[in-house]
Amino acid sequence: MPRERLTWLAGEQFRIIGSDRRSFAMLAARFPDPPAGEMFLSLAQGELHALRLLSDFAAALGWGERDLRSYEPRPLAQAYPAYLAWSALFGTCSGIALAMLANLEEWGGYCGRIAQALVSRYDLTERAVGFFRFFAEPAPDFAEQATSVVAAGLAAGEDPQEAMLAALALHAYETAFWDTLADGLG
Repeated sequence: MPRERLTWLAGEQFRIIGSDRRSFAMLAARFPDPPAGEMFLSLAQGELHALRLLSDFAAALGWGERDLRSYEPRPLAQAYPAYLAWSALFGTCSGIALAMLANLEEWGGYCGRIAQALVSRYDLTERAVGFFRFFAEPAPDFAEQATSVVAAGLAAGEDPQEAMLAALALHAYETAFWDTLADGLG
């Protein structure tokens, strides 16, 4: 991938993180009871930490906050946060938790590989790839917490089919993100 294309990754993630942080905060307000409220609030706080780490990645590419803010996102790369925002308003607790459980593991795998490639192929420092290292491994208790949220939602009468559809949709939007970044690269 050409080095200048890495700025796309930084710019898209800047938009995604801001949107996801607000979505998770909204979910914590919609579903305040444990275990959902705690999980969604924790995810919102994680996004704030990730935003700080992203600035180190952007700086390694020669970008500052002004560049991140002026970046024009590609619509299909933003389908994931748009769906999460919609889900924050209309989705089920179990559906969102299942989707996040499935997606965070996939996203984490991508982040681990990206961090390694940025260090080995682009000579970026560990500090510059901290954003990707942060997401490479889910929080130690996230799987159990998300599983509890899914179980609580289903026990409250949420439709398990809706939960599966939410997970499949989020996966499709994650794929659209990567396809958009790769568009035009032979």
